[in-house]
Amino acid sequence: MSIKPAGSSGTIPYVAPSVTELEVEYATDAARNGWGEHCYDYIHRFEAEFRQHLGVDHAVATSSCTGAMELGLAGLGIGPGDEVILADTNWIATIAPIIHRGATPVLVDIRPDTWCIDPSLAAAAITPRTKAIVATHLYGNLCDMTELLDLGQRHGIAIIEDAAEAIGSSYGGRAAGSLGTFGVFSFHGTKTITTGEGGMFVTQDAALFETVDTLANHGRAKTQTKQFWPDMIGFKHKMSNIEAAIGCAQLERVDALVAAKRAVLNVYRAALEPTGLVTLNPELPNTHIGAWMSNAVYAESTGVTREQLVEVFRSHDVDARVFFYPLSDIPAVAAHLDRDVVSPVAHSIASRAINLPSAVTMTREQQDRVIEIALRVLDEIEHA
Repeated sequence: MSIKPAGSSGTIPYVAPSVTELEVEYATDAARNGWGEHCYDYIHRFEAEFRQHLGVDHAVATSSCTGAMELGLAGLGIGPGDEVILADTNWIATIAPIIHRGATPVLVDIRPDTWCIDPSLAAAAITPRTKAIVATHLYGNLCDMTELLDLGQRHGIAIIEDAAEAIGSSYGGRAAGSLGTFGVFSFHGTKTITTGEGGMFVTQDAALFETVDTLANHGRAKTQTKQFWPDMIGFKHKMSNIEAAIGCAQLERVDALVAAKRAVLNVYRAALEPTGLVTLNPELPNTHIGAWMSNAVYAESTGVTREQLVEVFRSHDVDARVFFYPLSDIPAVAAHLDRDVVSPVAHSIASRAINLPSAVTMTREQQDRVIEIALRVLDEIEHA
């Protein structure tokens, strides 16, 4: 049985992994030899190499980024009666662990220049019940970490970095995910580096790391001398050895993969932004974005809608994605909110934006095809 490469049917996928013989070699070795006393070899290697890459002291490889977030929240003792502030523009995976912990999510608007949480609105939402603010580096863009970290210090609350999409991004020369109380990453099949599924929890806090590392494996501490003896009620959020083997190979190639992502974004930027009617991912001073997903936001003056964009791109066999819907619009989320959400920026951007195909394996011919369609939308509006 053979598997066709992504996009081989003629459709341009919105994203696809880059897998080489190196990943196959490492995964094969893990499948053949990574059992018994060697069942953690690649996991420990991946954690060590990721720590070094990110510049942090501690890392725990997990089954998903969502699992890493849940572990971090549990490690901080966040639960019923507590509040966690986050941006209304987020994927469900960021808010779900907060709700599962029994805490109350508090949603605020995003900034138009970063598409990330607005620190001034986060500050206004702080109450005596606030235990954390989640800084989601949306699509690899960067939150204003200076303001958020200052908030955390002044109010004694945790600043959590959701860096699921931010491999290769940095703020003030420091890697995204390494600045807050803890950071979490995703290695889902759509991400810049992938293990198929999987995630990573990182922190500089030794005590928090010990708690999370224990929670991640059914509450069994590494220092425990009794076999199969849990010290606490934990979770099963450990990454598999085979997944970690793939991660090791991907991490060896991370610089090239991030460079390829940025190259895709730069081609789109050069072609679309000169129109004055389309903006791409912002890269503010003192930041460097990993450009996981290239996003085209059409100016309000164009009258372009999300639905039009999806229809046009799909009619031309381009698998573009919608910008994340505001969480407050989702009834399942709204049921867990205890205050009104006012987020005009989040709603405005989501209504007129599209995620452009951003696979590192894209050819220039494919990108030119996407650009042609993106410009055609403007041309059709002009001649309507």
